[in-house]
Amino acid sequence: MILINLLPHREAARERQKKQFYTQLVLSMLLGAAIAGGVFMWFDAKISEQQDRNNLLKKQMAILDTEIKDIAGLQAEIASLRARQTAVENLQADRNMPVHLINEVVSRLPEGIYLRSMKQENQNVLLSGVAQSQERVSELLRNLASQSDLWLGSPELVEIVASNANVSEREQRRVSNFTVRVVLKRPAEREKSDETSEKATALSKKV
Repeated sequence: MILINLLPHREAARERQKKQFYTQLVLSMLLGAAIAGGVFMWFDAKISEQQDRNNLLKKQMAILDTEIKDIAGLQAEIASLRARQTAVENLQADRNMPVHLINEVVSRLPEGIYLRSMKQENQNVLLSGVAQSQERVSELLRNLASQSDLWLGSPELVEIVASNANVSEREQRRVSNFTVRVVLKRPAEREKSDETSEKATALSKKV
């Protein structure tokens, strides 16, 4: 006996395929949404964690900035105190500078030279006087430059002018009016120059 299916089986198969397709589509969309939601939540958690780290770093940087400002303030106070200390030491040292100046000038002054004036401006000293000859002035400059333990240093001839000096009513003598500039050293500067000379002496002995 032959059975013939007169029902529209093709349309039924198409309907089943459509339902399966839509079902798979919905499931795929739900799965995609779940995956997207999971990825979003993971990134959101990472972003939140990084923001927490950034906030912590900002707080630490603010603390460090405050500490740096405090350190800068302390350094400024230390520099100010050192400047005051140096000023006080220089004032104390400057009290005896005129004595050292006169002693050095007298001890280094060669014969045939007479000083007329001695003027100090800060650490510079101008020596003005009369010399019997230009050779006497050269000798004075050598005396001031050749001693390492001098309170005076860096001698410089400012000017020298030849002129006539009245020895008596009838006699005149040729002389040289001169001006010499020297630098008056403070005790700290003398100590540095002494250390430098000692090092140079030691090196020369080794050589």
